[in-house]
Amino acid sequence: MKSPRNFLVPVILGLSCILFVSGVIKKIRHMNLAESKKGRVIAVIPKGTANMWWDTVRQGALKAAEEAGYQMIWTGPEMETDREKQIQAVDDVLVQNVDAVVLGPNDSKALVRSADKVMEKGIPCIIIDSPLESENFDAFAGTDNYRGGADAAKRMGAELNGRGNVILVHFVQNSASTEERARGFKETLANEFPGVKIVDEQYTSGTVEDARQKCTDMLTKNGNVDGVYAVNHPSSVGAYKAVQTSGRCGQIHFVGFDSDPVLLDGISRGEVDALIVQNPFEIGYQGVTLAVRRLSGEALEKTYNVPSMVVDAENLEQKKKEFPSALGL
Repeated sequence: MKSPRNFLVPVILGLSCILFVSGVIKKIRHMNLAESKKGRVIAVIPKGTANMWWDTVRQGALKAAEEAGYQMIWTGPEMETDREKQIQAVDDVLVQNVDAVVLGPNDSKALVRSADKVMEKGIPCIIIDSPLESENFDAFAGTDNYRGGADAAKRMGAELNGRGNVILVHFVQNSASTEERARGFKETLANEFPGVKIVDEQYTSGTVEDARQKCTDMLTKNGNVDGVYAVNHPSSVGAYKAVQTSGRCGQIHFVGFDSDPVLLDGISRGEVDALIVQNPFEIGYQGVTLAVRRLSGEALEKTYNVPSMVVDAENLEQKKKEFPSALGL
């Protein structure tokens, strides 16, 4: 009579063979799939996939890809603060035989090496939304963020009649786009409205809730605040909620960056003075379009600016009709 151990040996060997063959087949299928897509795939890697704003970027990118006859891979970190996952996303698409990479870097420094890797492989690399601290890419498509910040300062200065105290709600550090919006705001106030002072400013962790809490802290600490400026979608929504909770809506002038139904409702209620609104659909569309043009051998200009606009009570209904996707509607 054979021992149970003798029966187990061939069973284990058999299972090992099955698993090995299955793995080989799976790998071959993956290689064939990648090969079949070669020359027809553009990878778009956003700062974050969980944000409504970036979903609108996705829609624009997908339209451009479909018009050009390309498939699109949309992959990246869920949260805009997850640098490591975005770096990994770039590494992952580079082994999938993609023809071009469109990257919205969530860190202007940490993603430099990732863009370098794309270029080293001879793959077109288009940067969207937020610049890198590097020139090693083919083209950039995004908002003129400094100008957007300057527009916000001009509106704030006008609302305050050139005199008052303002707090500034930042996004996360090393986010080049939002840093430029803050710089444009600060420098324009200093040059054109010297009577408007920034009395407090804080960075956030990138979420609406943290922006709400940081703005609440600053409002509590500074009882003489006349205005609030926030630099992007989560910081604007969070800061606006903080002003609402403080019971000082109508007393504090509010200028935000990016759009959201909550913020648009704030304009209608007279609690938000103005929003500097980008066109995320157009940013996604132009990012992929530039990639397609580069793939065709066309020389590209280094920067393609996608204009932003000021939305307020006077033009709100008109902008809703003309730019529903930019407003997140």
